[in-house]
Amino acid sequence: MQSTVEPVQADDQADGDAPTVANPGVAKVKLHISVPAAEFDKAIGAAFKKLAHEVRIPGFRPGKAPRQLLEARLGTEIAREQALQDALPQYYIDAVNEHDVDVIGPPEIDITAGQEDGDVEFDAVVEIRPNVKLLGYDELRVTVPFTAVSDDDVDKQLDVMRDRFGGDLVDSDFPLIDEAYATIDINGTLNDEPVEGLSATDFLYRVGSGMVVDELDEQLRGTKPGAILEFDATLPERFGEELTGQKVKFKVMVKEAKTKVLPDLTDEWASEASEFDTVDELRDDIRNRLGMMQKLQAQMAVRDRVLETAADLVPIEAPETLVDSETRRRVEDLAHRLQHQNANLEQYLAATGQDPQAFIDEVRIGAARAVLADLALRAVVAQEEITATEEEITAEVARVAERVGQKPEKVRRELERSGGLETVRSDVARGKALEFLVEHAKVVDEEGNEIDLSIPEPDSQVVEDTPTENEEADADA
Repeated sequence: MQSTVEPVQADDQADGDAPTVANPGVAKVKLHISVPAAEFDKAIGAAFKKLAHEVRIPGFRPGKAPRQLLEARLGTEIAREQALQDALPQYYIDAVNEHDVDVIGPPEIDITAGQEDGDVEFDAVVEIRPNVKLLGYDELRVTVPFTAVSDDDVDKQLDVMRDRFGGDLVDSDFPLIDEAYATIDINGTLNDEPVEGLSATDFLYRVGSGMVVDELDEQLRGTKPGAILEFDATLPERFGEELTGQKVKFKVMVKEAKTKVLPDLTDEWASEASEFDTVDELRDDIRNRLGMMQKLQAQMAVRDRVLETAADLVPIEAPETLVDSETRRRVEDLAHRLQHQNANLEQYLAATGQDPQAFIDEVRIGAARAVLADLALRAVVAQEEITATEEEITAEVARVAERVGQKPEKVRRELERSGGLETVRSDVARGKALEFLVEHAKVVDEEGNEIDLSIPEPDSQVVEDTPTENEEADADA
């Protein structure tokens, strides 16, 4: 078999396939494949074997009739037609692999010679993934929400610690508010029968916690000891299948109101509640931890914003073939996840009140952006000559193996056999391209101020060597 590949120019494309101004460049290639008659005869032989199982010849078991007899009975035309149908796809795949064509859609096959006899020749016009060139990708500017840790942020964390590690409940004369405590007698009944778990005496309840039903918090707010509350509430899902949706009658007596007095913020308390000796040391540690958390969250936001900004640099529209494929993948992924929750897509759309077509349109918007982001990363890979090392591929295969619960060697063999190892190689390279973009991006806050999201290394502890006996002797001398 011999094959050549050439771009399909605009004049060669069918109506509607020509590149537009908004989507320039060659979107298709034409593979011309020729198969000598002697080589194609093997495909004809395979076709006769296939036909032998479908045609009954007296005196022969199915599949055992010789080719010569089948040719005499059926002629060569039917076998040649079967061979063309069965063998052309493999010839096409071999040509695609030979020329490393990145196809994104099914081919349009046109047999130009050999339908009746002789050498077989055919053209395969196929849409390819466009190669784009990016400008300015190494100086992206992205904006992420980011504010420095304030004293109020630190104070809130200290209050949480004080609430967790100390504090006394004292009687209060003030009306109940959120975070206050109430000692209550509560009785929940359904059809005049007590509901298990909804009746208690001297129950200490934190207002605003939502531990029972939201209506309880609503009724308690603003009340004082001595108040008697009666109300109905529909039980939410957490009460189990039998009680969910049932309307329960509640009667609540407020017996005491209490408030929590937090411990004084002293060095003594700090040393008891933490590893630090003073409040100032504890405050510094809280500030550092909050700052690190903010930076980690901002770093994740930067990756998303970098991808979005890089996608904006792609000079073409997202190819419809790729958008269709990504849309289908996303819908199928959602359907698969819903299936694990004993639900389906129709139920999900009904529960969320979404119109099916509007849902698909929204998915397509996200799919188109994802396609453009992928094209941008591939462009960076090409323009920066980024490659995946053997060590990186091995590490990625190991991660895949761990995820599927198989040995890395077995996963690698399967990937090599199916051609999936090149996909792994491409995934690793695109991951490195994203890291390149992130490293070179200028990150600013919403006011335009550049921010540093690097996380400092932990302070290295200096360990002083204990003097040896010889060193002590030298010192004495």
